[in-house]
Amino acid sequence: MSSKPAPAQYLRDLALLRRVRDRIDREYAQPLDVEALARGVNVSAGHLSRQFRLAYGESPYSYLMTRRIERAMALLRRGDMSVTEVCFAVGCSSLGTFSTRFTELVGVPPSTYRRQAASGTAGMPPCLAKQVTRPVRNREARATEPQLA
Repeated sequence: MSSKPAPAQYLRDLALLRRVRDRIDREYAQPLDVEALARGVNVSAGHLSRQFRLAYGESPYSYLMTRRIERAMALLRRGDMSVTEVCFAVGCSSLGTFSTRFTELVGVPPSTYRRQAASGTAGMPPCLAKQVTRPVRNREARATEPQLA
């Protein structure tokens, strides 16, 4: 991947980035880090992070954590697993980091989400529930317009 690629090189770079993103989507529950992802496409970790951020608007690690949190939300909605079981099932190795990141993305701790989610999506098809409950990052949240009194 180069900094100012020709059109053909640009397309090859995008193909490599898609491979990384697809690997994250497939293997989110595995122990992945940026170095391993970069080795998979034969580039440095720093370069992969910069190019991934340019292409997708977030770092590979952030994208990975978002995928893990989305999956955790689905598992918590099912209600048959504890928060700790969900944490490890989605590939997180630290309950504290998982809870912190979950709270940042979703707005409530995983235990609260688990209690509230059961009633909020009852009877809703899983594909619709996933769209409705998708985590929204702070920078993606819509700004509210000021209220004039």
